[in-house]
Amino acid sequence: MASDVNDISISYEEDGQLLVKELDKEILTKGAWATIVFRYQNWSKAKNEFGKEMFTIRRYQKRDGEYLPKSKFNISSIDQAKKVIATLEKWVK
Repeated sequence: MASDVNDISISYEEDGQLLVKELDKEILTKGAWATIVFRYQNWSKAKNEFGKEMFTIRRYQKRDGEYLPKSKFNISSIDQAKKVIATLEKWVK
């Protein structure tokens, strides 16, 4: 894992094939606990291409100088992301 929050990535490769492609990330909090929102795509072996854009919110805890994943919430579609945004905007006005 990473020792610097800026180096945390969800890109994942196996046998030379990129299976999770990180498109963007936004670090929401830093410190002993870090929260990061990622925009990404998964590789579809059946279609031989990357799928739709998805989003994930992940929390990491820094222990012994390294950030370790602790929890995650996956947002599986743009429609679901819009609903989360609309709900949060309603609540924080």
